[in-house]
Amino acid sequence: MIPDEAERRFFLSEVCSHEWNLEQDRGRPWPEAEAEAIARHPDREDQIRAFRRNWHLMVPHAYDKSVAVMLGLIEAGVDVTMLTNFASDTFREAQERFPFLKVPRGVTVSGDVGEIKPDRAIYDIHAESFGIDPARALFIDDTAKNVEGARAAGWQGVHFVSPERLARALADLGLDVAID
Repeated sequence: MIPDEAERRFFLSEVCSHEWNLEQDRGRPWPEAEAEAIARHPDREDQIRAFRRNWHLMVPHAYDKSVAVMLGLIEAGVDVTMLTNFASDTFREAQERFPFLKVPRGVTVSGDVGEIKPDRAIYDIHAESFGIDPARALFIDDTAKNVEGARAAGWQGVHFVSPERLARALADLGLDVAID
């Protein structure tokens, strides 16, 4: 939507930045987020509104091997729940686009509970909601600081780097899952 690389970089770092988007993950409604960004950059109103309207283009597909690991764990009888930083409404849209997101026993969506990873509160909310003993649970995340947050909350943690490395880490814990 923004073909010029410098313009796109500016837009994603200053207008609709990661920090701005994280507030939707924390529960801020999209209309409020758009109004805030438009107040800062009124000349970019169309682009700002297009961000939410077209968010699905930023997540165009699932990562099949990663999904295979999750489904393999579930098929092996492992209790799998999800804990995600995601705006409430866009997560529900993602569940419709990617039905595998409905397969685990449940999910804590940051936008629903008003807390985000790596803050301790969201790990505690998730553990309480699903009756999980963090010391006996494994938290997997693709962001190292989220894994560290989980560890600080008493969880075991694995930093996801690739499906192959995750499968090896799980095998080291006695959980063999095929990803092919």
